[in-house]
Amino acid sequence: MLIPLLLSACAPNSSVHAAPRQYPTLVSLNPCSDAVLAEVADPGQLLAISSYSQNPASSSMDLARARQFRAVSGSAEEVLALRPDLVISDQFLPPSTASALAALAIPVERLPIASSVDESRAQVLRLAALAGHPERGRALVARIDAALAGAAPPAGAAPIAAVVWQSGGIVPGPRSLIGDLLRRTGFRQISATRGMKQADVLPLEEMLADPPQVILAAGNALGNEDRLLAHPALAELRATRRERYDPALLWCGGGTIVRAAERLAEVRKQVPLPLAGGARGGPVVWSRPKSPPPTPPASGRGEL
Repeated sequence: MLIPLLLSACAPNSSVHAAPRQYPTLVSLNPCSDAVLAEVADPGQLLAISSYSQNPASSSMDLARARQFRAVSGSAEEVLALRPDLVISDQFLPPSTASALAALAIPVERLPIASSVDESRAQVLRLAALAGHPERGRALVARIDAALAGAAPPAGAAPIAAVVWQSGGIVPGPRSLIGDLLRRTGFRQISATRGMKQADVLPLEEMLADPPQVILAAGNALGNEDRLLAHPALAELRATRRERYDPALLWCGGGTIVRAAERLAEVRKQVPLPLAGGARGGPVVWSRPKSPPPTPPASGRGEL
């Protein structure tokens, strides 16, 4: 019953002849495409972004910037009321919304989760082309490449063993955007070398038994569910450095890669070089970035 009602409500008025638009109007339903489109589309083109981007717990973009746009939850009624030329979604678009959009012949571009820098570059270029501004996509990709070049480790430097420890002790998989970023910035993801997969749990006991050089704690160290990220037993790891890694930098590509590369390079530079005899000196340290990135997301809806 919903689709006929929406069809009648959204039917164009034949007596009104709208002037043709130079660029398509867009609605984004994914926090990762939100952030990219906010950079590559004209302000008037982006009719709405996902409500995730206006939530401090799930945004990967600057909240002040996100709140300049209308936000939608992704329901068919909200999207159809805006009458966009194109909807950008992920693989989790509700069937009811997909059916309603198809009935009104509104095209949908579904972008999968980007699991590498290369895939993210391609999606930036794709989104910019869909918005009608391919040159802006190329400019953003150039920024990404410059940030990665600046964050690359010195020639011949041995990779630093690291663990990205997320809420509840879970770790990212080997084929993930953060995994690719770790490799590019001079780290070795030990959870991957141990055969752990996406969202596997690395218990505290295993961390203590075979610690890395760096623990990147990607959670709220003061939150009840994340207490293990700051467990007192970790203070016994005298040769391990613990660093705060904002979860906002985990999921999305685009401009987020720039901030992630800068943060990882900052962490790598703080890890002491091996001492004579192979020991690593210095006590464990809790450190925060000099300029904290935006509030962390927790949507889990995918990344670009």
